[in-house]
Amino acid sequence: MTIVIKSKGDIDKMRIAGQLTGKVLRMIAEHVRVGVTTDELNDICHRYITETQDAIPAPLNYRGFPKSICTSVNDVVCHGIPGNKVLKNGDIVNIDITVIKDGWHGDSSKMFFIGKPPIRAQRLAEVAHDAMVLGIEMIKPGENLRNIGKAIQEYAESHHFSVVREYCGHGIGEVFHEAPQVLHYDSPHNNIILETGMVFTIEPMINAGKQHTRLMNDEWTVKTRDRSLSAQWEHTIAVTDDGFEVLTQLPGDPL
Repeated sequence: MTIVIKSKGDIDKMRIAGQLTGKVLRMIAEHVRVGVTTDELNDICHRYITETQDAIPAPLNYRGFPKSICTSVNDVVCHGIPGNKVLKNGDIVNIDITVIKDGWHGDSSKMFFIGKPPIRAQRLAEVAHDAMVLGIEMIKPGENLRNIGKAIQEYAESHHFSVVREYCGHGIGEVFHEAPQVLHYDSPHNNIILETGMVFTIEPMINAGKQHTRLMNDEWTVKTRDRSLSAQWEHTIAVTDDGFEVLTQLPGDPL
């Protein structure tokens, strides 16, 4: 699949979608608390995206996905379907938001703590976040994606965590998932030289136990095979002439 190079005008439009995505994550934060269901979080986000932002939640009906956001709790690696799951003290949850505005996508996710998480869960989330930041800060024209994946893998493993192999970052634009695949570990299949105008996500999925995953019967929810905790953060990034721009980072917010 060919990598689509975006023009400055394209990136301007993607920045709008990216900022809307960031605003959804900022908005939902106060609602992520003990006693709320993941379906309630989905409904709040859906209304905000469609009514306040006049935009489209990309996951809804994407290849049959039934909800507007993904909510991945504790040992869920990714693609958790919102439902009647009630969040309780000590849970960790990744909320993954993708907004379409005027045909362009913005994609981002972050971890939320419910009450006070176990120390290991908090450390896992911190390492997953720092691994994402490490990868983002390497982005520039001429850099090899393989080097970025290798650095993320080495960082996670140096903290005795593991990197999921089956799911990865991706190119994004007018299409939700496009080339290139962005592997968060060292692989010859990730041997891609970055160019100005490439836009893709960095979104390492880091497990507290082993790297292996299992796909549940709903054909969407992915869990760790050993039932260990998993954490993930994600941003959409454009390669610029002199480095990168994080399209889903709101002004004043840390990565």
